[in-house]
Amino acid sequence: MILVAQVSDTHFDLGARNAERVEQVMAFLAGLRHKPDAILVTGDVTDSGKPEQYAEARLAFDVDIPVYAIPGNHDDRAAFRSTLLGEAASTAPINHAHRVGDLTVALLDSSIPGEPSGRLADETYTWLHGVLATAPADKPVLLALHHPPAHLFSPVVDEIALQEPEKLAELVSSDQRIVAVLTGHAHSPATTTFAGRPLLVAPSTASVLGGAWELDLPDHVMDYAPDPAVALHLIDEKHSLTTHFRSVPMSGWLGIPPN
Repeated sequence: MILVAQVSDTHFDLGARNAERVEQVMAFLAGLRHKPDAILVTGDVTDSGKPEQYAEARLAFDVDIPVYAIPGNHDDRAAFRSTLLGEAASTAPINHAHRVGDLTVALLDSSIPGEPSGRLADETYTWLHGVLATAPADKPVLLALHHPPAHLFSPVVDEIALQEPEKLAELVSSDQRIVAVLTGHAHSPATTTFAGRPLLVAPSTASVLGGAWELDLPDHVMDYAPDPAVALHLIDEKHSLTTHFRSVPMSGWLGIPPN
C-alpha cells in the first residue's frame, strides 16, 4: 500500500493562525501509525507570494516525510522557487515528478501569473508527455494541480477554474495508468469524475468555502471556524485508489491519550 497525503491552500500570511494549523496537520501526519510516503501541497502555499511567507512555509514543511509542492493563483513563481525550493528564481512553470514506490506523481503548475484562473501551458504539456513516456508501463500515475478542471457548483471557484480542461481530459482519457487527478483551490473537500477518472479536491487547511447551495451571492463567505483538514489517498497492490478525508483538531485529543 502507498499512502499519499494531500495538503492544500495553506495560505501562509505571516500570521500565527494559518501557520499553526499547518503545523498541527503536519504533526498529525507524522504521527500516523503508517506515515504517508509523500505529502503533496496543491497550491496557494502563501497568501500573497512574499518571500517571507515561503520561508514560513519551508519551516512548517520540514518534517520527516517528503513534501512536494506546486503553486496556486496566490503564489509567486520566482519567490516560490528561490525561497521554498532553494532554486534560482524564474517565472517558468514549476512542474516536477516523483517516484513514490510504484507510483509516479506528476505535479503540474496550473497558475497564470497575475490571474486567479488557471491554465496548463504548452511547455507543461510537453513536459508531462515526457514524464508519461518514461514512467513504467504497468504502474499507476497520479496527476496533481491547483485548479479543478471540472464544475464544482462553487459560485466562486467555478469562475476561476482551469481553462481549456478538454485538453487535459484528452490526455487523461488516453492513458490508463492515470488513476486520478488531484486539485486544490476550492477550499472544500469534493469528489467527482473527470475524463472517466476520479477528480479529488482537497480541503484547505486555512478555511472552508461554501457551495452554491450555501452562499447568497455576492457574499463570498469563507468559514474560518472549522478545523483544518487533509486528504489521504491510498493505492493498493492492484493499483486501486481509495481516498479518505480527515479533519485535524486544533485542540483536544489527536489519537494520543492525555497525560
